Amino acid sequence: MLALAGKGDHVKDKYWTTKYDRTFKKYSKRYFGPGMDWQWFKAQGIAESGLKPKAKSRAGAIGIMQIMPSTFEEIKAKNPHFVDIEDPDWNIAAAIYYDRKLYKRWKKELPNGEKLSFTFASYNAGHAKIRRAYKKAAEKADKVAQWEQVAPFSPSERRHYVRRIHGLMKKR
Repeated sequence: MLALAGKGDHVKDKYWTTKYDRTFKKYSKRYFGPGMDWQWFKAQGIAESGLKPKAKSRAGAIGIMQIMPSTFEEIKAKNPHFVDIEDPDWNIAAAIYYDRKLYKRWKKELPNGEKLSFTFASYNAGHAKIRRAYKKAAEKADKVAQWEQVAPFSPSERRHYVRRIHGLMKKR
C-alpha cells in the first residue's frame, strides 16, 4: 500500500506546525515521487526530535531528523549541495534522501505497505540490526514480510519509534 497524499490533512500532534511543510513536501516528492504522503517524513521528524532544529542526542545525532554527522558526510559525498547538517532544510533533505536509500534496500522482499515501517526502523537502528531481526523472524515463520512479525525481534526502542510514527499518521 503506497501512502498517498491527502488533501489538507495533517498530523494532529502538539509538535505539528506548518513551519517545515514546504521542505518536507519538496524532498518527499524529489526522492519518493509525487504519490508519497510527505507527512510520513514529518511524523518521523516529530518522533526524532519534536521538530526541534537544535536538538542533539547523547549519541551525537543532530537536528530535526537526528542525523549522525558520519551519516550526513556519507550523504553529502553523493550530494555535495547538502551544505550544513544543522540547517533544518538540509537536515530534512538529507534524512529523506537517506530514507529513500534504505527504502530501496528493502524493496525486493517486502510489499509496499511494509517498506516504510522497515525503512523507519532501519533509519533509527541501522539497516544491519533490522535485517538481523528480519532473519530471526523468518527462522520462526514460513514467510515474513510484516513489520509486526519482525518487531518482537528488534530492540524495544525501535518498536516504539515505528509505532509512534504510525500513531501520528493515524491521528489525521
